[in-house]
Amino acid sequence: MAAPEEEALKQRCGGSYKLLLKYLLAGERACDRREKFHVVAGPGFSIAVTSNGEVYTFGHNHSGQLGHGTLSNEETPRLIRSLQGVRIVQAAAGAERTLLVSDAGRVYQCGKNYFGIPTSSNSTFDSIKTPVLLESLKDIFVVQATIGHFLTAILSREGRVYTLSWGVDGRLGHNTDAMDRTPHLLSGVLEDKPVVQIAAGNCYLLALAFQPNGMCVYSLGCGLGGKLSHGSTDDEHHPRLIAHFATLDLQPIALSAGSWHAIALGKDGRVCTWGWGHNGCLGHGDEDCQTLPKVVKGLSHVKAVHVAAGLCTTFVIAENGDIYSFGRGSDSNLGYPPQYGHRLDQLMPKLVISLTCAGEKIIQLSATKEHEAAGHTFAMTESGKLYAFGIAIYGQLGIKLLQDQNGTSNPQRVDIDLS
Repeated sequence: MAAPEEEALKQRCGGSYKLLLKYLLAGERACDRREKFHVVAGPGFSIAVTSNGEVYTFGHNHSGQLGHGTLSNEETPRLIRSLQGVRIVQAAAGAERTLLVSDAGRVYQCGKNYFGIPTSSNSTFDSIKTPVLLESLKDIFVVQATIGHFLTAILSREGRVYTLSWGVDGRLGHNTDAMDRTPHLLSGVLEDKPVVQIAAGNCYLLALAFQPNGMCVYSLGCGLGGKLSHGSTDDEHHPRLIAHFATLDLQPIALSAGSWHAIALGKDGRVCTWGWGHNGCLGHGDEDCQTLPKVVKGLSHVKAVHVAAGLCTTFVIAENGDIYSFGRGSDSNLGYPPQYGHRLDQLMPKLVISLTCAGEKIIQLSATKEHEAAGHTFAMTESGKLYAFGIAIYGQLGIKLLQDQNGTSNPQRVDIDLS
């Protein structure tokens, strides 16, 4: 980072290097950037990033989103060889598209050509079968990318948020053509607040912002179901502070956005959920929507350290290593074996006993959040072992199944070493 940029970021953080360091550490914590490896359960396909920056993909490949130069599905993890010499540190998956962020702040894309990359055809949505550099982002040092069904957002090293697509009618703070793929700086209050993490759901965006006295959360997009968490179902075209965290005396330190609901992790280990309550995914014992953050009482006996939201599913890792899940069970992706009702919805947090078979602490979970995909989930251990469960009709679990199986409710070890 050049000296002028560093000074500008320091001022946005509060004017001291101590606060600047605090901001940088908060970003590492919120985005799991201090973990050496990374896994994403995308819609019908999966991405695994190893500690040395190599990328393996597997599952559905209708638009080339696996990045191997073909349109063939992959049932087991396969290395993207065209990225040799590029160290990837973060990945994002959306409907038939993949974004990969390098340690140099560059972004690579494969799959459906949502970003207008020149191809051999005149079609707007040509398939890009191997990762290509997104030139439209070349002047931005990117540290995180997130994909929703209707939108894509990136976070810069300086804590600025840029959105791509879905700007029509001013939905993301910029009034542009629906096919506009140019990155636009998110206007409004966040222009002056450094952001440490972003999370995109189906049609909404959350931003965890840094301030000298703690963190705060802003939201914008579609408000149906209360997923913007302002006490209503109204849309927001510009970032708006979620004020209810102050009422709860809860300081959020990490976010996860599912398709229609969201979850926040508090500094004190409490967990809040809000949005659509389908299948009990909010963990409050019912299927009601919540238009404000609500503490999950069923987790009051644990201190949470990691949260993950998917398609009507929610996962929480406790400080002692226990894992809890709740929400929709029809895809067998909550982690419960058949004898414990693996296809039943869970309206309250339930301990996932099956993941104790890993024999070591689980540090990260990733659940499918795209509403058009069958659900699957990954659990990653401290040493880089990867376990998968859920539906595998495209091979997205990365494991070999019997001929008559389309998935598994018991977590199975994926043959890949992320370390």
